Amino acid sequence: SCIAGLIIKQNLNLPIVFHIHSTEQQRTGDGSQTIKTLEKEMGEKANSIITVSYSMKEHLISLGYPQEKINVVWNGCDTDKYKLENVNWRLVEELKRKYNIREGEKIVFFIGRLTFVKGVENLVLSFPLVLKEFPNTKLIILGKGEEYNSIVELIKRFNIEDKVIIRSEFVSEEERIAHYALSDVCVFPSFAEPFGIVSLEAMAMKKPVVVGASGISGFREQVIPEGEEQTGIHINGKNPEDIAWGIKEILKNPERAKKMGENGRKRVEETFNLDVLARNTLFLYEKITKN
Repeated sequence: SCIAGLIIKQNLNLPIVFHIHSTEQQRTGDGSQTIKTLEKEMGEKANSIITVSYSMKEHLISLGYPQEKINVVWNGCDTDKYKLENVNWRLVEELKRKYNIREGEKIVFFIGRLTFVKGVENLVLSFPLVLKEFPNTKLIILGKGEEYNSIVELIKRFNIEDKVIIRSEFVSEEERIAHYALSDVCVFPSFAEPFGIVSLEAMAMKKPVVVGASGISGFREQVIPEGEEQTGIHINGKNPEDIAWGIKEILKNPERAKKMGENGRKRVEETFNLDVLARNTLFLYEKITKN
């Protein structure tokens, strides 16, 4: 898309808005010099840059992108679709049978790509620490990725096959929503996440969340970690002990967890509503075209 944008800018001189959800440096560490150069040149030639979090804005500035061009428009969530009242509860019961979830068991849920930066291996490493205090708990991991085999090996090494369910396949959005509905806490221990829509989806479903908040983290801006409006817990996704602490903090106080879930729903409705975010984006486009 950078190549197309640069050609359009050079030949037609039309206003260009460059949306950046991640950079080559953030995706791969060092990565391709060619891609880094193209991204940087597109940032310099664009009339405006839109990125998805203030954390990403700081990252772009650190790479030398023009600060005055960078605008932040958060991603959003469909609060009508991700709503407990609209869940297919028959499907939820089918999933409980599929996963052999017994009455009273607590469910910790992760959904996302099984890649290094998502912190899933550290989540598995944290789970024996959770089980010591909360033995009546299961972890469900839903996602595909290159870390699948190593995650399975970790589960076997710690002899927790009966406590950790890993399902490496794509599912329908209805089934995705049903997984949120059956969970007690959703955990996303990423240590590089420009935004992270999954935490919005979980909060919209009134679920407390435990999120990685170090490094480049859009989660840090979404999730309120303390006070009357608390929606979840911030942790260091590189530290299994810290992940375990966050999960246990939520499991040990069901009333507090319920309040976090209610706060989360309210926050998504008020701050991450799709209509509001669409208007913010359109405003920036109109500003560019008028100028």
